[in-house]
Amino acid sequence: MSNDLLTVLSVVEAVLLVVVLAIALILVRLRLRMIAARLAALAQGVSTVSSHLGLIYPTVPQINAPLKDIVAALPPIAEMAETLAER
Repeated sequence: MSNDLLTVLSVVEAVLLVVVLAIALILVRLRLRMIAARLAALAQGVSTVSSHLGLIYPTVPQINAPLKDIVAALPPIAEMAETLAER
């Protein structure tokens, strides 16, 4: 092969490499934009949930107080259930 042909093929190969890399980078950029849009929607949802939880946070002790009584009553009930199940 002649030097001129090898030079032309080398240039063509380099150009093709640059084109393929450019296409790959464009695809990565598009994918990252889609991810960014979804993350923005997720952040908005988290912000909404956070604001709603901020409203009920002061009442959590009032909500949990009766639940503590229920939890305390469960072990004897479970023991009775086990005793009845063994019969």
